[in-house]
Amino acid sequence: MESFFDMVFPTRISGRFEDSVFFTLTKNTYIRKRISLKLIFEEEKTITLWENSLMAKPPNGHVLNHNISVDCVVFGFNGEELRVLLIEQKDFNGGNHMTQFALPGDLVFDDESLDDAALRVLAELTNLDNIYMKQFHAFGNVNRVKDLKDQDWLRSFRTEPAARVITVGYYSLVSLNDYKPVPASFAAKTFWQNVENIPQLAFDHNEIVMGGFKRLQEEFENKMLGFELLPKKFTLTQLQKLYEIVLNKKFDKRNFRKKVKKEGLIEAVGEKQEGVLHKPAQLYKLNKQ
Repeated sequence: MESFFDMVFPTRISGRFEDSVFFTLTKNTYIRKRISLKLIFEEEKTITLWENSLMAKPPNGHVLNHNISVDCVVFGFNGEELRVLLIEQKDFNGGNHMTQFALPGDLVFDDESLDDAALRVLAELTNLDNIYMKQFHAFGNVNRVKDLKDQDWLRSFRTEPAARVITVGYYSLVSLNDYKPVPASFAAKTFWQNVENIPQLAFDHNEIVMGGFKRLQEEFENKMLGFELLPKKFTLTQLQKLYEIVLNKKFDKRNFRKKVKKEGLIEAVGEKQEGVLHKPAQLYKLNKQ
């Protein structure tokens, strides 16, 4: 396999070169790193190479649209907390970039739909796929990517860091038991964060999280959507906890159980919890009829 130096300097050269670019292909995505190399050729002549472009030429002939992006709000429930999937942005500036957290999101290709872009971006950054994503809102504040902290990070790999970007929010509901995200591309880490304790995020992602949560509340109450957050078999305590978190209100235990059973939303599976320290609770599943 060719080394970096073989690819960049195939023959003996001398002189000064600036703004040269090379690419590393990793899992269908061109990853950008910002580096400075000082090499000595023929006595005192120095070559300084800067690789400062990520996805300047995406794979398979795709062209990035620098003005439109997608951001994914993926909610998960562990039986106690409602969480949202976040990434830690990778530092492309040699440790000089402040640690920032963000939603999984990126620019779209000119030749793909927004729905396809949301699925692609989520898979590229977290390795999660086969997830149903639903579009919920567009965010177009003219200054949404202009904060100094965000520009510092964008300049380290975007070819047009100052371009105005309108983003389209997508949200999804998953059971934490079924999905294990793995960071990739410009995501250094992935993690699930309690929605009640979201840190300061990059760009306007705090606003996007709240927008996704508001849509979840609306559809949970009006359309009874949200059971995807539960494991296939769940307890009534877990179900009540989910209702209370999403709708932000408390329910009387006895009245809640009477209500959900009467409405026929769930049915007992004839099994009880296993491996718990307390008295095992009856397990239920969603009645899909």
